[in-house]
Amino acid sequence: MSFIHKKTVKFLVDLKDNNNREWFNTNRERYDFALQNFKEFTDKLILSIASFDKSIASLEAKDCIFRIYRDVRFARDKNPYKTNMGAYIARGGRKSPFAGYYFHLEPEESFVSGGIYMAPNPILKKIREDIDYYHEEFRGIVESEVFQKTFTSIGSESLKRVPAGFSSDSPVAKYLMLKHITPSRPLKSNEILDSNLIERISANYKVMLPLIAFINRSIETED
Repeated sequence: MSFIHKKTVKFLVDLKDNNNREWFNTNRERYDFALQNFKEFTDKLILSIASFDKSIASLEAKDCIFRIYRDVRFARDKNPYKTNMGAYIARGGRKSPFAGYYFHLEPEESFVSGGIYMAPNPILKKIREDIDYYHEEFRGIVESEVFQKTFTSIGSESLKRVPAGFSSDSPVAKYLMLKHITPSRPLKSNEILDSNLIERISANYKVMLPLIAFINRSIETED
């Protein structure tokens, strides 16, 4: 199935209101349907992205999809299940250190994203060095008209000041302050159920490709 089924969305809506093991076990068949739907959708999405980014061509949905079960051992929130489904499509799969493409399915809170999230400090430092050194190239990507029209944000968390080792006068100072480089755009409810969703979001990911390549080049050359 190459589209998100309305039954999948309805399951997530109901799970949000009934986030407990008893309800989940009673509705196991609904979860199995939703998971299979999301797997088939992700497989089709991988194929679509692979048409312009060959680095992820060998991936399957099982390599990219996050589990719905939450680790609540050290969490204040003891709800046992996530109320979303997510897939991170990057070379090496969902645990990859490389930049990639992210799809988030959650009723009223779905979005398209990607880039690099929670990179280890040495890798993030190397990315920042390349952003600073190749600032014209970087700005040419993220300040292009098509990029800015496509994504509503390039990252929602920033440091209060430019990190040590970089100048506050840098032409890319605001980008050096980002904790994560994650361009994103929200998805409306009617977009989620659109039979052309894969084509729509693949077009977004294609716009993101030069940024993914820039970041991964930094990671590959990290000492």
